[in-house]
Amino acid sequence: MSASNRSLEIGTGLFVLLGFAALAFLTTQLPGSGLRLGAVVGDGFTVSARFDNVGDLKVGAPVTMAGVRIGRVDAVNVDGNDFRAVVKLSIASRYDHIPIDSDAAIQTSGLLGAKYIGLSAGGADTYLKDGSSIEFTQSALVLENLVNKLFSSFAGKSSDSKSAASGGEEKR
Repeated sequence: MSASNRSLEIGTGLFVLLGFAALAFLTTQLPGSGLRLGAVVGDGFTVSARFDNVGDLKVGAPVTMAGVRIGRVDAVNVDGNDFRAVVKLSIASRYDHIPIDSDAAIQTSGLLGAKYIGLSAGGADTYLKDGSSIEFTQSALVLENLVNKLFSSFAGKSSDSKSAASGGEEKR
C-alpha cells in the first residue's frame, strides 16, 4: 500500500469521525433532548403562563430575558376549563428579582426557527416566586394563519371586483 493511499484513508477516517462528533453535539442541542449543554441546572423556581396559541413550542425550549437564557420550558399543557395552553417555566434561582407584572411572549429564532419564551421586565416592586403566574402574555405568531388571511383577503377582493363588474353590466 502506498503512502499517498494511506494518508488518504487516514484523512477520510478523520473527516468521518469529525462528522460523527458534530452530529452528536447537535443532537444534544435539540430542545427536547434533555442533554442540553449549558442548560440551566440546579435549584430554581417554577412559574406558569397562559397562552391562546403556543405554535410549536416544545418542552426544553429556552426562556430568555433581554436575550440572556434564564430558564427553560418544563411543560406545555391545555387547561380543560378555558382551553388555553398552560406553559410551566423553570427559572434559575439567581434571577429571583423579576417583577411580577413582567410579560411573556412566544418568539421565534429567525424566520422559521424554533420557538422560545421571551420575558420583558415590568415595573412592580414585588417579584415572581415559585408558583407565580405571569398574567401578561403574547401568543405565538403562526405563519400559516397569516398566509391564510392574506390569501382570503386577496380572494375577497377579486370576488368583490367581479361582482361589481357584473353588476355594472346588468344595469345597462
